[in-house]
Amino acid sequence: MEFLKDEGGQGAAEYILLFGGVIAIAIAALLIYRDYIHSTNPLNSATDIPSVRGSMK
Repeated sequence: MEFLKDEGGQGAAEYILLFGGVIAIAIAALLIYRDYIHSTNPLNSATDIPSVRGSMK
């Protein structure tokens, strides 16, 4: 009956829950601030790449 007292997997389960919570918060923050990120950082690879290539010549 010693296997009932074994708590070896408890730490791993707690880490999984912790990292899952952090990932869920990060995804929620990205969804909430999505419009802000797009409006303040208007990166457009179609126009940026020719600009960089032109400045390298």
